[in-house]
Amino acid sequence: MADSQVPWGVEALNGTISEPAWRTKPSWYLVASDDRMIPPPLQRTMAARAGSTVAEEAGSHSIYVSQPHAVSGLIEQAATLARVGQTA
Repeated sequence: MADSQVPWGVEALNGTISEPAWRTKPSWYLVASDDRMIPPPLQRTMAARAGSTVAEEAGSHSIYVSQPHAVSGLIEQAATLARVGQTA
């Protein structure tokens, strides 16, 4: 898992964002219902705040490793809907 994550530095905490992308662009969120790092209710809250199209799958915090088909399915759905300019 460490090989798939990009390192970041403390200087990232000083960055400013004038307009978060989730306010103007469609987003999708895969809730990992067995996540012990970010509680699923919090994941649902974050997804709702962003107005995300939500899918939910039983899986750990590393859901892209434990449930790759669910992840790729959501990516395919997002790509298809984004191509035609709509959300689910």
